[in-house]
Amino acid sequence: MREKIVTDKVLGEVVLRKSATARRVSIRVTADKGVIVTVPRWVPYGIGVAFLAARKEWALKTLLKVREKAADYGPDEVGQYLANNEATDAQKAVLIERLRKMAKDYLPERLAELAAKYGFQYNKVFIKHNKSNWGSCSTRKNINLNLNLMRLPQEHSDYVMLHELCHLSYPDHGADFHELLDRLCLDHTKKSRTIHEKEIRRYRLV
Repeated sequence: MREKIVTDKVLGEVVLRKSATARRVSIRVTADKGVIVTVPRWVPYGIGVAFLAARKEWALKTLLKVREKAADYGPDEVGQYLANNEATDAQKAVLIERLRKMAKDYLPERLAELAAKYGFQYNKVFIKHNKSNWGSCSTRKNINLNLNLMRLPQEHSDYVMLHELCHLSYPDHGADFHELLDRLCLDHTKKSRTIHEKEIRRYRLV
């Protein structure tokens, strides 16, 4: 069985595999190996590439689904997909809705855990998609969390939630706010807020 690796700007590395037993071109998607296109031994690789191009949206949707189930995304992989100029609006919409579902399933529960751990009480939590901030806290003690948080390592998404929880006590970014946030960060992640802020800058909001 012969294989060839090609790189697609939306799907990442794709395995093109020739099989002596295959009778038709097929696509398989797994969490660990990604997208695998199998072609009969006598069929050119280019036919497999064209077959994949015609089914790219399905392949992307399936890839996200299986990796969500396996919790096996690469470093900011979803962000790379969303920022890619070659990704279609339909493909981006699939990614956003997948992130939204993941965020609604995870972020409110995680926020509640952190609030209970450190003695905060908030009113409501909303999941939003915007390109201006990772989260915010309103004067009504409502907390808004960006669905992009699902692209961050947990310690950084926890930092953002701690940041917004601290705003329940201090609405500005004064010395008291920074002192409280630093104390909670060192207790929870063993990293200072400045380290978290520096590392989060590697991720762009999309």
